[in-house]
Amino acid sequence: MPDASRFPRSSPYWPVVSHPQLRRVLPGLAVSALGDGLAVVAVTWLAIQLAPHDQRGTWIALAMAAYTLPSAAGTVVFGRLLRGRSGAQLAGWDAILRASALAAIPLAHLTGVLTIGLYVVLLAASALLHSWGSAGRFTLIAELLPQRHHLPANAVLGTIAGFATIVGPPLAGILIGWAGPVWVIAIDAATFAALALTYRLALPATDTARRDERGASRTAGFTLIRRNPALLGLLVLSLGFFFLFGPVYVAMPIHITDDLHASATLLGIYYTAFGVGGLVGGVVAGYLRHWPLRVTTIGIVIGFGITMLPLGLGAPLGVSLPAFALAGLIWAPYMSTSMALFQRSTSTAQLPAVLAANGAILVLAVPLGTMLGGPLVGAIGARPTLLLCAVAIVALGLTAGAIAISRRSSRLPGDAAVTEVSASR
Repeated sequence: MPDASRFPRSSPYWPVVSHPQLRRVLPGLAVSALGDGLAVVAVTWLAIQLAPHDQRGTWIALAMAAYTLPSAAGTVVFGRLLRGRSGAQLAGWDAILRASALAAIPLAHLTGVLTIGLYVVLLAASALLHSWGSAGRFTLIAELLPQRHHLPANAVLGTIAGFATIVGPPLAGILIGWAGPVWVIAIDAATFAALALTYRLALPATDTARRDERGASRTAGFTLIRRNPALLGLLVLSLGFFFLFGPVYVAMPIHITDDLHASATLLGIYYTAFGVGGLVGGVVAGYLRHWPLRVTTIGIVIGFGITMLPLGLGAPLGVSLPAFALAGLIWAPYMSTSMALFQRSTSTAQLPAVLAANGAILVLAVPLGTMLGGPLVGAIGARPTLLLCAVAIVALGLTAGAIAISRRSSRLPGDAAVTEVSASR
């Protein structure tokens, strides 16, 4: 039985939260994550206020897309300039751009020039470096910590984000009722300004970029992934996983209203259960560091699909709601384990470009899946769509597992040893 007196030093998270540099960055990350949690509600609510009444649906979709999707373009446009920069630089510049672009929204409101078109443009500008900023955070972990601590550190970032998605939206509702959505976006801008200041003051001002890395192709990250079968397979798995989950965002509310004849309150309960499960899963993720990462990552996909089956099969609330919470718990460690695989399979110099390319592709996966969800629900119905997604996710995981087993069995023992040594490097 573990000695309770050794806690928290015996926790896998202790080397992360006690690290002399990371412990000064984590509060800033928590504050900015809360700001993003507020923005989930504020971005759509301000779009509702600014858009013409008969075009609100279109502008809401454009606003939500503008807050995330331009990061894919930013990965390519700024690839030559940013590739090879340190993790702190990338994350810091992303925070500066987001703070500046989001702060321009309340300023435009104060001067009376804020229109729905300008609003969407400013949201898009704020997201241009988002993939690079995310890559910078995980690169920073690889720069500061040994490999054995990467998974717990990734899990800390995931837990912070998960907590923000639970606390942020209801807090945003209170603040919007008190001051209005434009000032909630101002708070979001302030949180990113605090994060940028944290990166500037908490970490030493170093430039680890290599000249040959800076002059490389804008699409070098995509090229590196394409040439590495392990990374390419991981990217395809993630792309399929997120894409197949996209239709759930369309099917769930229609399933609640049409099949269960319930209100939006029940939908909120489902999403809250998923969020709470995700928060627990984020904490658990750090304790998986001794598990084989690739097997665990594929197992998460299979397990998630299985826990989604009760919804698609029309199970009663007492079964489907706990299953959905369990799905959130299983889902949560996926980003931590997949990022750890990238961190151990790529050199620190190449990691930002590779992670930015990975993020640029994955940011498109859920929106594309959501777009598919509309016609799919219209064609076969909400509950069959949920069942189809669950079955497809299980099939995706089983296929990935079969491919991984066949590749492993085809290697000679010497080849496997070389691969293991290369991965550890």
